[in-house]
Amino acid sequence: MNEKLKYTLTVAGMVVSWSIFYAISKIVVGATGSPLLGGFLLRVVALVFLTVQLIADGSFQRLFRQRGKALAILFLIGTFGFLLDLFANLGYLHGSLSTGTALLKTDVLMVNLATVIIYKKKLYPSDWLGTAIMLAGVLLVLGVDFGGMEIHVTDLFFLLSAACVSANAFIIKAAQEKYGEDSDMISYYNNFTVLVLFGAASAATGAFRADALGTIPHFWPLVALGGLAQTGIYFFYYRNLKHFEVWLVKLYLLLMPVLSCFIGVMFLGEELTGTKLLGIAVVLAGAAVILQRGRINRESAGAQKQ
Repeated sequence: MNEKLKYTLTVAGMVVSWSIFYAISKIVVGATGSPLLGGFLLRVVALVFLTVQLIADGSFQRLFRQRGKALAILFLIGTFGFLLDLFANLGYLHGSLSTGTALLKTDVLMVNLATVIIYKKKLYPSDWLGTAIMLAGVLLVLGVDFGGMEIHVTDLFFLLSAACVSANAFIIKAAQEKYGEDSDMISYYNNFTVLVLFGAASAATGAFRADALGTIPHFWPLVALGGLAQTGIYFFYYRNLKHFEVWLVKLYLLLMPVLSCFIGVMFLGEELTGTKLLGIAVVLAGAAVILQRGRINRESAGAQKQ
């Protein structure tokens, strides 16, 4: 397969998987009444799919050959994966949806800054412009009410969640480049660690209740679909992190709310408003700026030499 087509499909798979998971997770958490129990159920199913995948490609035995620092970093990735969900939920418990939605998207800016300051890599002015345009569009799509936003001390939880998302992306890339871990090993340990932590938290808070299960039609098929989508996230997201710079993968993920918007309209009865349509157009305009970065900056460099 053509290399460019291959990674175009990988990015598309990542965005589609994340969009489906976001929609299903919202339904499952609402049905169980607990983000902890909902997260646990989805990752139990994902564990089944990941196990089948490793057995099918003959990699299952490698799970037990991880040692030392490589093993530690695998569990660290899973711990950050749990913390990013925990901090976001704590923020929503005491804060507003609009404020949380906006603050959680700061992970894109955090990754950009880390790329420049910590990793000493160059981002062009067009990259920052494209990022700003896409962020503005995403906030419009998500319906963030800037007029109704209120800042509370507990909103720091949203920033902590965004920081965990950002840090985890770089840790995953380090596991791939420095320790030679492949995407499937990282996926399995990440999912297993998050599953155990969600399970322990669910047990501690009394979330495991029979009356929280099967409360809506097609509950278990939806859980299965959500687990499959989670597996798709692991498969595509980690492969994209290995191939692309972290900041670029994060920008591609800004396309996810656009697809989620259409999923909500088609399957969840949500309305496609004029504001959302404007947001979609803005996101795509920002993406166009990013996709043309090579041509834009090559032309700028050529103009400066003349």
